[in-house]
Amino acid sequence: MNENPRAPQPEAGTIPGEIPLFVTRDLVIFPGLIVPLTVTDPTFSRTIDHMTERGRRTIGLFLRRPEAKDDEKTLKSVHRIGTALTIHRMMRAGEGMVRMIVQGLQRVELQDLTQTDPFPIGRVKVREHKPRRTVQLEALMRALKDDFEKIAELSPNLPDELKMAVRNMDNPSALADMIGAHIELDEQVRQQLLSAIKVPERMRLLRELLDRELRILRVGSQIQDKARGEMEKSQREYILRQQLREIRKELGEDDEQGGEAEKWREKAEAADLPERVMEVASEQIKRLERINPASAEYSVVTTYLDWLVSLPWEKLSEDNLDLKHAKRVLDDDHYGLDDIKDRILEVLAVRKLKPDAQGSILCLVGPPGVGKTSLGKSVARAMGRRFIRVSLGGVRDEAEIRGHRRTYVGALPGRILQKMKEAGTRNPVFMLDEVDKLVSDFRGDPSSALLEVLDPAQNDTFSDHYIEIPFDLSKVLFITTANYAEMIPPPLQDRMEIIRLPGYITAEKVEIGRQYLVKRQIEANGLDKGRIRFSRAALREITNYYTRESGVRNLERAIGTICRKVAYGIATGEIKDTVSVKKGNVHEFLGPRKVTPPWVNRKPEVGVTNGLAYTPVGGSVLQVETARMPGKGNFRVTGQLGEVMQESAQIAMSWIRAHQDQLGIEQSLLENSDTHIHVPEGATKKDGPSAGITMTTSIASLFTGRRVRSDAAMTGEITLTGHVLPIGGLREKVVAANRARIKHVIIPEDNEKDLEKVPEDVREQIEFHSVKTISQVLELALEEEGARGRDGRVKKRAAKSGTDGNGRAPAKKREPAEV
Repeated sequence: MNENPRAPQPEAGTIPGEIPLFVTRDLVIFPGLIVPLTVTDPTFSRTIDHMTERGRRTIGLFLRRPEAKDDEKTLKSVHRIGTALTIHRMMRAGEGMVRMIVQGLQRVELQDLTQTDPFPIGRVKVREHKPRRTVQLEALMRALKDDFEKIAELSPNLPDELKMAVRNMDNPSALADMIGAHIELDEQVRQQLLSAIKVPERMRLLRELLDRELRILRVGSQIQDKARGEMEKSQREYILRQQLREIRKELGEDDEQGGEAEKWREKAEAADLPERVMEVASEQIKRLERINPASAEYSVVTTYLDWLVSLPWEKLSEDNLDLKHAKRVLDDDHYGLDDIKDRILEVLAVRKLKPDAQGSILCLVGPPGVGKTSLGKSVARAMGRRFIRVSLGGVRDEAEIRGHRRTYVGALPGRILQKMKEAGTRNPVFMLDEVDKLVSDFRGDPSSALLEVLDPAQNDTFSDHYIEIPFDLSKVLFITTANYAEMIPPPLQDRMEIIRLPGYITAEKVEIGRQYLVKRQIEANGLDKGRIRFSRAALREITNYYTRESGVRNLERAIGTICRKVAYGIATGEIKDTVSVKKGNVHEFLGPRKVTPPWVNRKPEVGVTNGLAYTPVGGSVLQVETARMPGKGNFRVTGQLGEVMQESAQIAMSWIRAHQDQLGIEQSLLENSDTHIHVPEGATKKDGPSAGITMTTSIASLFTGRRVRSDAAMTGEITLTGHVLPIGGLREKVVAANRARIKHVIIPEDNEKDLEKVPEDVREQIEFHSVKTISQVLELALEEEGARGRDGRVKKRAAKSGTDGNGRAPAKKREPAEV
């Protein structure tokens, strides 16, 4: 709206008490201002016709309230304070358009609508206020003039003539109206100024609006100055580079170096680097321009620049947090593992509800071949993220994680940033494999370097020694894997949530083989599904007699061997029909059975006890053998036993000596005999306190001459007072006992709660005996003369069970579930 400076104001008495009205949504005119208008409203055309017929030139301009509808014709739909206008010049332009020049006369108050159709007419009353000239009023006038002058200097659209007109004005009301008409204001805000009848009140309101407008203009001016400065700097650099290029041409120097720097500059701009990274890249490019291409430093700078522009500083992939889709992917890729799948889905659910939440670092702990790495791949596939993996086994140098400083020859970033570059996004699923196999020596401790990587409170500013610019890893979903949680350093373990993946039982392996492994190996060996079939009995035969593992890797290798032999037969023409692999012909493909089941040669013996152990590759049944020979009461242990296990053997021997009378052992027998405890499989290191009751039972059997039941196994720590303490890894130990066809398992009473984690079909085939003291163990495990029947059932009272509260688990007549 272009408004001209004030014209002479007509007398108030020339305004009739009843005038036609012009109601608009986007126009406010202050008294005393001359304004050109173009109106296309048909209602206004009828108003003009009425005024022309009666020779009138005065009309009332009122602003419609923002909440009122356009066709509303009530007193409440318009602001009550408007401006009386006089029409100086008017011209019809055709098609209902009217062009005219109007001048604001005075503020008027709309008191009533006397007519609404065909055009509005209202009764109005002049509202003007003549203030007393006080010191405060003079101060307000000076402040308004100063503020307007500052605004005029920052705004190029305000002419110098307007500044002079404002500076020379002496009427406070006219001054406020003039300034209010020429600053950028919303029409509803202008209406507030128009409605302020009292001049001091109007001036104070205008002062606040001028102050806000001045701040906006100053900020805008700073932005323009900054943009102009950057543009001038860029243009200056461009001109100087062009001049430098021409100078080099005149001197006959090769321009290849300048062209290389320009290429890197274009790459840096195309990479959309953060401001800090762009500053470092620009500094390195300037260095590059000053370095001779034959210098060794030249390749160092170009390699560094390549890493800067290649890392995904800002690039993020879009997450798919559909939990139904994620569950379907996990179920398609893995059999069982329901607890682990639920925990992963919980992590995804939290990310869906709170995308900026600092998620926990998951650590999947379990034996080899149970699906830890493939779970990470499934999570990435479910979320639609890239999957990257780093194996930390044997890593002993901190620089493998953080990189080398650029002062070293051949320096590169660490594995973390190398894989981030490979991923191409800042939020991949990052798997750190074998985190328990890190090695610390004089070259450094890589596990300490991982503390920053795996701490959500720190990894948003991860610092690599090579890049030396903080890199944000907070959006990465880290998943670590380990075979043995106890080997992970405690500070690192504290930053992760341990999720244990147990070993599979035989039934689970058979289903995994049938649903996943057979299909994968048939496809990998180029066979059609209809050319080879595996029966469940064949898979069970392979599992029991050709593999001994907690996972399924060797099972898949065996299936692959059979598929390759069939593929060879088909390729040579020897096999023409479909091959059915059954229990009876597995040996034709894999040869004789490779694993002798532990129950084949098992029988009750004196001094031989079945113990349950937990190892990094799952649970196992270990026999503890004890022998005595004439001597002087010496005691020794063998079988690569660790310090804790040796101490358990000492405690067991001390308890036997302390209770020799209760056990019926002659003192002379202990004094004149040397005792030797051996745990077979001597090539395997063993440690831990859970073999305490096993060793005690073996020694007691040796010196009492009572045989130990061969269908029973046990686990538990013993104290010098004979109490049995709880142990860990119960699920894996029980599964191993079931695999070995053990019928009775003796466990500490405090471990009853852990039986819930044991598969139900395994619990149904084992009778559990929970004990508190070693005396209960001996009562259960040692045979009485004539007390063992053909069915091998224990005739002594068993301690209460952890499954049904009656001292034993439900025992159903069915084949044992093996692993």
